[in-house]
This record gives sequence, structure tokens and C-alpha cells, in this order.
Amino acid sequence: MITHAKRIIVTGGAGFVGSHLIDSLIARGDEVLCVDNFYTGQKANIAHLLYNPQFELIRHDVTFPLYLETDQIYHLACPAAPIHYQRDPVQTLKTSVHGSINMLGLAKRLGVRILQASTSEVYGDPEVHPQTEGYWGNVNPIGLRSCYDEGKRAAETLFFDYHRQHGLEIKVARIFNTYGPRMHVNDGRVVSNFILQALQGQPITLYGDGMQTRSFCYVDDLVGGLIKLMDSTEGFTGPVNLGNPSEMTIKALAETIVDIVGSGSSVVYRDLPSDDPKQRQPDIALAREALDWAPGVVLRDGLEKTIAYFDGLLTETR
Repeated sequence: MITHAKRIIVTGGAGFVGSHLIDSLIARGDEVLCVDNFYTGQKANIAHLLYNPQFELIRHDVTFPLYLETDQIYHLACPAAPIHYQRDPVQTLKTSVHGSINMLGLAKRLGVRILQASTSEVYGDPEVHPQTEGYWGNVNPIGLRSCYDEGKRAAETLFFDYHRQHGLEIKVARIFNTYGPRMHVNDGRVVSNFILQALQGQPITLYGDGMQTRSFCYVDDLVGGLIKLMDSTEGFTGPVNLGNPSEMTIKALAETIVDIVGSGSSVVYRDLPSDDPKQRQPDIALAREALDWAPGVVLRDGLEKTIAYFDGLLTETR
């Protein structure tokens, strides 16, 4: 078991997940170098840390080499919401591929452990349900989502090739749908969309018939899983699914949010986006066995905290 590192790099540290991860690392006594180019990261997410002596911020694009000293690297840099990663698909792919090469090169030079924040999108529109780590996926290599899906798949390839060829210590997490405070207001994803629409009394937008399924994990649970994975035994590389196996329809999610908010929002239906997965549910047996990890936050409790966060943002702009 690895003891707490003295200095840790978190790429994409000003993002939704990255900023929560940094909070947890600092709380346990680590020093953190936050690396972010603020393409989708937000300064507000890390504003409370700017004068903390354990925290340092470096504005940098990981598609260019980075020369720093560190004990561990959490590699989270990459836009994760379709509305963001499709805005500049070439840059998205560069971030996954060039960014991973650069961070793996840094880890190799320093001889330190590196964790890749991969995604359930490597499974594509799955033909196996729920998804286990042994499933190779069903991904369209030339679709609108390919820059992200295939970019993350290529990043996993790079991580395992560095591991096999150079003996680099790697950890690969496949992250499923995650939600919580600090989600980007304009990320276009269902949880933030539904909450904002409900809070403002706007119609809830459902794509397709709303019967496609997802599994939603609260950010604190995910962060705990990432840290456990990083600190797991040397021989365990993953990939390992990190997510909540409680599956629900998108329509049921919308109804739950409307109920919590107490909104009178109606529902409008739109065409399903290209290559949008019809179902998504992690099999977390490996995470339970290898990491002694499982999510603990009930969806309704997590949604209440997330709704309170977005309500506060709206109050500030009124």
C-alpha cells in the first residue's frame, strides 16, 4: 500500500471531478499541483484553494510537454461533455492522445505512478449489459462522439503499452456518469440540464423516448474510488469500473428532479443524438473485490446537494 504522496499532479484539476479530488487530497495532507488550461475547467472550482500553501496552480495545455517534479499523477485532463468535446473534436483527440503521451513520459522520467481517468464511453452503445471490464465495447470510430470515445480508448492503449514496454506503474479507472456540485452549468448533460430547467420552471427536455438508462454516481463516491485505486497494490492496474450500479431511465431521473425541486415543469421530447448509448450500467464486482469500494450516496440525497448548488448559482445571477 502506498503512503500519502508529498506532491501530486492533477491534470484537469479545475474541472468538476478534478477539483473535488484535489480537496480530498489536500484534506489528507498532500500537496497538489493543479494543471489546467481552463478550456472547460473553472477558476471558481478552485478559488477556495488559491491561498492554501498545499495548493499550486499551473495554467498549461497537456498537449504540450510538462516538466515538473511529483510523486504521483492523476491524469484527468479532457473535456467530458459532448457539447464541449464536439466543439473542437481534433483538440479533444489531441488531449487524449498527445496529453497522455506527455504525462506518461513525465511519469516514466520520474518513475512515478500515474492514473488515467478513462470513461464508460469506451464501451460505446453496449451489447453486453451490465458492462464488465472484459467487454471490448461497441464504438463507432467515425461518429460525432468518436473524438472522445476513441480518444479515451487510445489513451488506455498508451497506458498499457507504457506499462508493458517500460514497466511503468499505471492505474486505469473507467468512470461512469457522475454528478454533484461544481458540474459545469452549460455542460449539456442530463443532471445539470434537468436541474436548471426545473429550477427555472422551464420544460424538461428528454431525448428519444426517455427510456434509455444511465447509472449516476455522486462525485464524493467517485473521488473515494479514484484515491483507493491510486493507492492500491502495485500489481493491480485495472481497468476498473467506478460508478453506481443502480440503473434508472432518463425519464425517471427527470421525474425525481422535478419532485425534489417542486417544479411544475412539463416534458418535451427531442430526437435522440447520434450514437447516444441506449443503456449504461457498471458491473463493479472488480472494484468491490480489489479496492473494497462501492458507492454509498443515495441518488436522492446527492441530487438534493446538487440542486442546492445550482440554486445558489442562479440566486447569484438574479
